[in-house]
Amino acid sequence: MDQKTFDQFCRIVYDKSGIAINGNKNALVAARVGKRLRELGLSDDREYLDLILKDPDGEEIVHLLDVISTNVTSFFRENAHFDFFGDTVFKWYEQGQRKFRFWSAASSTGEEPYTLAITLLNKIGSGVADMKILATDISTRALAKCREGTYSRTKLSGVPDHMVSRFFKCERNGKEDVFEVKNELRDIIAFSRLNLSKPPFPMQGPLDAIFCRNVMIYFDNRVRSDLLEECYRLLKPNGYLFVGHAESLTGILSGFKPVMPSVYVKPL
Repeated sequence: MDQKTFDQFCRIVYDKSGIAINGNKNALVAARVGKRLRELGLSDDREYLDLILKDPDGEEIVHLLDVISTNVTSFFRENAHFDFFGDTVFKWYEQGQRKFRFWSAASSTGEEPYTLAITLLNKIGSGVADMKILATDISTRALAKCREGTYSRTKLSGVPDHMVSRFFKCERNGKEDVFEVKNELRDIIAFSRLNLSKPPFPMQGPLDAIFCRNVMIYFDNRVRSDLLEECYRLLKPNGYLFVGHAESLTGILSGFKPVMPSVYVKPL
């Protein structure tokens, strides 16, 4: 991919998603754009770029962001977060709270929001409280996987066996077993496409906790700062923000206070 075409793709991706692509990612962008070229039967990068620039309704932009965005996740990833989350929600429940609202901001292929749901039901049970999780992502491809809710045995390697038995239905798909989430989990999660670089968001809040993990590493400080301000607005006082272990709010203005590594609270 020539430098001029690469730079134009980078500007489009940044303008539409807030994802800042480093200048040394030419080969990565070329490989991912190549997937879309093959699907469309196009011959070169410039032809695809022209298609995007002339796209009247922006539909092809969505497909471009689908192939560019990285969807790496797993069940119970950074497990200390879920231990803290479960204990905190249980404490709120014991104090009399019966309505809970949570947001998985970059839900990828669903492992994070389903892990949140598993943690909630394992800690306080089903049908005893009004619990809802909003799960969002910019990738329509990832959201389709979320809604499908089926995973291989390998994908469930981080889930204890007793939780697999309780929350998943095992079905045979050809020569391998696949595991589909049960309605008990589906019923408390709503999936929606959302661009995290374009606040304000349509949610009103207040939210009890926000998981915005391993996504801010793709943003520059301007987008990070705007996103954090919106998270602060949406959280209730004494609500928690979880970010990835590789991420930090150091140097970014916000009212959050650190609680433990990669966990922050909105003070009362």
